[in-house]
Amino acid sequence: MKRITVPLAMTFLATACASPPPPSAPAATPPPGVSVSLAQWRSDEPVHELQVAVRNTGDTSVYFADLQLVSASFTTLPPQRADAAIGRTERTDLPIKYGPAKCSPQGLPQVRPATVVAHVRTGSEALREVVFSVPHPDPLLARLLRDECSEFLVKQAASIEFGPEWTETDAEFGSGAGDGASRVMRGDLVVTRRGTGAVTLNDVGGTTHYIVTPESRPLGTLAAGARRLEVPVELSPGRCDPHAFAEAKKAFLFPVRATVDGGEERVVIVTPPKPLQDRLIAYALRACGLPG
Repeated sequence: MKRITVPLAMTFLATACASPPPPSAPAATPPPGVSVSLAQWRSDEPVHELQVAVRNTGDTSVYFADLQLVSASFTTLPPQRADAAIGRTERTDLPIKYGPAKCSPQGLPQVRPATVVAHVRTGSEALREVVFSVPHPDPLLARLLRDECSEFLVKQAASIEFGPEWTETDAEFGSGAGDGASRVMRGDLVVTRRGTGAVTLNDVGGTTHYIVTPESRPLGTLAAGARRLEVPVELSPGRCDPHAFAEAKKAFLFPVRATVDGGEERVVIVTPPKPLQDRLIAYALRACGLPG
């Protein structure tokens, strides 16, 4: 009996001495008078960022230590530091990154409910975790999900990129360069096979800074059995005022409208690589007669 009792007693003592992990405290409701909504500035879109717009109708300042967007429609990123004390305000924006959209090859998903989780302190109290509800369906999140997943569906079939060779030359496809420029930058959009289906480029749009003139519309089709398609286009300055160059936010986000196997038209944002961006800026400044 001693051989059995001693190990059992030791096991009991070890179990009794081990402290169970403290239960995690449930998230609290937001402070009275404090609510949030979501917004996005033009400069936020290229860096996958949005704004948590905080409204505080109370007289007590609320300190936000961090913020986190939580939704089944987007990958949840770790909490991001805010370090902001918000007094009475109709709207104070706190920037936050949001994760990639969760897309499906079967089609566009519906946007799922979202919350903003934050660690806050009201007055002199201790930090606590609170959950702010975002009214559902949120139109901004619905648009971001639609745009990103539309792009995902096209990219399953083929990639669309700026080709490596671009040359400054006289305009050929259109009536001429834009906003005072006499010459254009000519090169190709390159479509490269990834999956299945015929990919048609219906159109390509310009940006805040550049006019895009294709050789024809639709631009071309990557046939189901083809591996690569090159589509010639011309770029010219859309604006020549110095203020436009100083405030460039989306100068290189070119929207390409495409379909796969004749389905619904989707928009893919195509961005030239940084060396080509630098060449295009130098060309536009030169074409506009502005100092480099």
